[in-house]
Amino acid sequence: MIPADWIPHRRAQDGEVLGYLAPAGEGTRTPMTPFGHPAGEPADEDGARAVLDARGLAYLADPWLLELPGRAEPVTVRIVEVGPDRMRVANADHGYEEADLGHVFVLEVPEPGRLRPA
Repeated sequence: MIPADWIPHRRAQDGEVLGYLAPAGEGTRTPMTPFGHPAGEPADEDGARAVLDARGLAYLADPWLLELPGRAEPVTVRIVEVGPDRMRVANADHGYEEADLGHVFVLEVPEPGRLRPA
């Protein structure tokens, strides 16, 4: 669940949530993806909003690495869906034989610990 003190930032054209502004200290906010991963460095509110506007929803096309219990190497995944409480990522790792390509993992939001950019 997204913390109550995170401010949603929406795209002006259609109201789509591009991310959140998380408190980061006196007068600063950290721009966060919709699933709780930092999208940039802390800045004033306008600066944090500018980072989210510039990035848009491009994170959906990027490969990500997912840490799995009992596995030393992370698995490459693609984001399928992000909601306020959970997200779905699909296996895109040809070397991960324990699950078929496209296998969906469901993660809680925010998910700052097991998921990172590839």
